[in-house]
Amino acid sequence: MGQVVVVTGASAGVGRACAEEFARHGYRVALLSREPARLQRAADEIHGAHGVDTLAVPTDVADASQVLAAAAQVESSLGPIDVWVNVAMATVFAPVSMLTPEEIERGTRVTYLGQVHGMVAALSRMRPRNRGTIVNVGSALGYRSVPLQSVYCGAKAAIRGFTDSLRSELIHDGLQVRLTMVDLPAINTPQFDWALNKMGRRARPVAPVFQPEVAARAIFFAATHRRREVWVGFSTVKAILANRIAPALLDRYLARSGYSGQLTDQPLADGTAGNLFAPVPGNFGAHGRFDDEARQTSYQMLTDRHRALFWAVAAIGAASLIRSLVDRRNSQT
Repeated sequence: MGQVVVVTGASAGVGRACAEEFARHGYRVALLSREPARLQRAADEIHGAHGVDTLAVPTDVADASQVLAAAAQVESSLGPIDVWVNVAMATVFAPVSMLTPEEIERGTRVTYLGQVHGMVAALSRMRPRNRGTIVNVGSALGYRSVPLQSVYCGAKAAIRGFTDSLRSELIHDGLQVRLTMVDLPAINTPQFDWALNKMGRRARPVAPVFQPEVAARAIFFAATHRRREVWVGFSTVKAILANRIAPALLDRYLARSGYSGQLTDQPLADGTAGNLFAPVPGNFGAHGRFDDEARQTSYQMLTDRHRALFWAVAAIGAASLIRSLVDRRNSQT
């Protein structure tokens, strides 16, 4: 009998790819999301492809009582939860001046409080057993905010703060529950078609773009290895480090390029519905409409997966270079 994983936001996008990845490794998978039909279809497809037990639990992660009830249902049907992955998110493409208080609150409740509720529900099950792993899915935008996504960026930054506090508390209490965070780059998911958009032009991820399977593999890796945090893609690494070095310079750069980098020249169709307050029906999967440019791998993740070997090779290379320089110096004297 395989281990049990709970994935929120599992009916499409990164969550859908993540559920598939865990199933591929023999996990029994509980899928949480708002849209019942798409969620059940995803659960059925994963069961058919991998033969593992799956459970679709329609859940609005913004509602703490629903998340707690989902955790109870999962354990009643599949068994003790070993891994909980918080993926669900919602965003709005609009400048702050065009946002309503209701939109700000809803986006924050889904993206930030949705992960908080997931952590609390997971801990309620894992703490008594003194085992388990919680994976929070963050973003490069949680470190370096961009224009037009203030709600999402603010929520992702808040998740980092909550996660770090909880991690210290787990250490203080001597618990063996692991907490890790995976920070993602731009991912090719349906969110750029169904997120609430007030800009009049279709949204797009900021290049470079990665396929959701890259994110899913990183999430599985974080869940099964002892890593405090995993940064996916060199674009994520560069955004985080550059913001530490020259944040004011990035402010001005994004003021010039942050709008055009997130919008296409295609007009937004009249009557396009966003998924902020209600799920958008349809047979969406893991991928969005950017397959032609999305990358299948992240070389940065290869170094993270095999970091001991990477640093050993780097040390050998450095030693070889130093020896070569010393030999050259000796030959010249």
